[in-house]
Amino acid sequence: MPDILLETERLLLREIMEADATDLFEMDSDPDVHRYIYNQPLKQIEEQYKMIDMLQQQYRDYGIARWAVVDKLNGECLGWAGLKFFPEPFNGHQHFYELGYRFKQKHWGKGYATEAGKAIVDYGFTQLNTDNLYAMTDVDNAASQHVLGKLGFRFIEVFEDEDGRPINWYALDKQHYNQEK
Repeated sequence: MPDILLETERLLLREIMEADATDLFEMDSDPDVHRYIYNQPLKQIEEQYKMIDMLQQQYRDYGIARWAVVDKLNGECLGWAGLKFFPEPFNGHQHFYELGYRFKQKHWGKGYATEAGKAIVDYGFTQLNTDNLYAMTDVDNAASQHVLGKLGFRFIEVFEDEDGRPINWYALDKQHYNQEK
């Protein structure tokens, strides 16, 4: 089992591994989970293994990627959350970290995104020593916008993705984070 990277009251965060495929496939095959992320639900578990391989490559290339969010009580992988490094230009930024999270629908509304997000934001500012973190969400995804607000992210703008869809862009800088702690 990979090392635990972060621990919260209810959660363990660690690198995603192949043993998480079944839990992650439950999440990524659900059309409701994909409502605001503009890609299709997975149809076969082999697709999930490819996603896991991609994340493991990000760990090797950048030292960070999304992490498995595991329930401390029963060991279930509830979904993933973490920072993604963007080495290439995106929405006027380059070489930045973006916070993201995704959970199985049966775990929505339980505060897991906020709980994991707080630990991840702290990690970004204290361990990665970055000055800024960014996040994005569909303009209609009120639940995700609420989580970002609770984490201290500020709405910056609406931008269009490569397919012309409007996306909300958020930022949190270390100075504001330290003031709100």
